[in-house]
Amino acid sequence: MSDIFNIFIRSVFIDNMVFAYFLGMCSYLAVSKSVKTASGLGLAVCFVLAITVPVNYLIDKYLLQPGALSWLGSSFAQVDLSFLSLIIFIAVIAGMVQLLEMVIERYMPALYMALGIFLPLIAVNCAILGGSLFMQERNFPTVAHSFSYAIGSGLGWLLAITAMAALRERLKYSNIPEPLRGNGIAYIITGLMGLGFMAFLGI
Repeated sequence: MSDIFNIFIRSVFIDNMVFAYFLGMCSYLAVSKSVKTASGLGLAVCFVLAITVPVNYLIDKYLLQPGALSWLGSSFAQVDLSFLSLIIFIAVIAGMVQLLEMVIERYMPALYMALGIFLPLIAVNCAILGGSLFMQERNFPTVAHSFSYAIGSGLGWLLAITAMAALRERLKYSNIPEPLRGNGIAYIITGLMGLGFMAFLGI
């Protein structure tokens, strides 16, 4: 149980998708102008990660890894489908994002309109695919470990984009030099926040 908790804490603060690996930066910079829309997109990313990473873990463990098909019989013990992992992971992510988009459009039309094109772009958000690829690389022992990693990574991305949005809302009332306004100051703040999150390496 402690391993699962450690994975969760590490994925939120130490291996943060934005501040440690700079994944999902396009959505992070484009949507972090309002706390409401940023938190909505962050929750959507959390949901997609929480579903796709465990599903991709099960697919990888029982279908794609070398020898994973041995449960079908001894004749399948040498089958290696790992070369399909990337396209399978992307297909699972695209399917979940399409489902999420339909749900948000049906039940939260205001958020759907606010997110605009960035909601379907979750399917190509590198933080989502990165979650599945990091899961595969770290070779977690159980699906519970992969689920903990997925939730932690999603909450870490939500924390990053919401904090950035809150800062950018306050920056509207600041006297920022003309060349740094807009994305310029956003890049600087992201770098400083990344340095701040490096302090969690001591946990």
